Amino acid sequence: MKILAIDSSGQTASVALWEDDLTVAEFLIHAKKTHSQTLLPMLEAIREKIEFHMEEIDAIAVTSGPGSFTGLRIGSATAKGFGLALNKPIIPVPTLEGLAYNLYGTEHLICPLMDARRNQTYTGLYEFVGKDDNEYDIHVIKEQCAVEVSEILEICNKYDRSVIFLGDGVPVFREQIERLVKVPYVFAPAHLNRQRAAAVAALAAKYYGRGKIQTAAEHAPEYLRLAQAERERKEREKADLSDITIRRMESRDAAAAAALERVCFSQPWTENGYLSTLADENALYLMAETREGEPVGICGLLDVLGEGNISNVAVAEPYRRKKVAERMLGELLARGRERGIAAYTLEVRASNKAAIGLYEKFGFAVEGRRKNFYENPREDALLFWLRET
Repeated sequence: MKILAIDSSGQTASVALWEDDLTVAEFLIHAKKTHSQTLLPMLEAIREKIEFHMEEIDAIAVTSGPGSFTGLRIGSATAKGFGLALNKPIIPVPTLEGLAYNLYGTEHLICPLMDARRNQTYTGLYEFVGKDDNEYDIHVIKEQCAVEVSEILEICNKYDRSVIFLGDGVPVFREQIERLVKVPYVFAPAHLNRQRAAAVAALAAKYYGRGKIQTAAEHAPEYLRLAQAERERKEREKADLSDITIRRMESRDAAAAAALERVCFSQPWTENGYLSTLADENALYLMAETREGEPVGICGLLDVLGEGNISNVAVAEPYRRKKVAERMLGELLARGRERGIAAYTLEVRASNKAAIGLYEKFGFAVEGRRKNFYENPREDALLFWLRET
């Protein structure tokens, strides 16, 4: 029996050909190139070196997730393409089980850690259980999941057994492992601490014998977690604006305002910059915040001889496109009128269509253009004015 195995779930890309309990060939690379640039050339190199024809394979094994969204899509698309073209079944192998299978037969608990960003890890907990035929089966203690690393380390501490950690999350979370793990532990050596298609193929052979296969048409990766863009969309949908209040900014808000600027602008104001501005009696700055006091938006103006120079309009990502900026700007103009301001001006990047649409909604019109006004990236500024009569 011949199995072609593909793993592109993480930073390492790997392809292997497995035949009757023997890894005939394996090509593994850890490089900055995308997997779309490496997978097919790796497969072609193996095919040429050992002179096999794709029609000879019996099944295609592929890591099914979790992992890099782009990597999983590339691996699954490659497997599906060959499966459909050759009419071969797909053997989906959970990424973390394939990674744990690198340590076949160990008496330790196995805890793979993949960096899922935002202090989260794709992880699980596994052990090998001996059988009567002098072989081992992999046993799932904790199903693969996406959690904060402290959560899986706490689970490890509940077992009075030593643990082996492996995966690209180890260097990311090593400090926390050393600080939080109370049971004996070790780190897998370099040749076993990343995904390998050879291990995926060996585990896939067992799955094949148990009938755990799919057609190429049925196969789809399992992400465990929404992609970042989808998560942000969901966050925006959940954002409850009923408890948003807008108030005058005070000096105690300077640090929070500067922090919000850092994630919104390429040239953010500093905390000292805000402190200096808020001390000016001609400054009128507002902050939008939740009921719990979380700052979600800022904007302000300087009253210069009866003209309002508006700047620093920023909204936290989950609250964008929720009319927070519109509410702040409306409040700012209303308070400006109370001060006797009858004309307002502001600059905006020429490419910022969302902001331009907002200002035009309030009656602002372009009256000039400042060449190369912005940096990082360099771009023109459109000069808007609103003159109330």
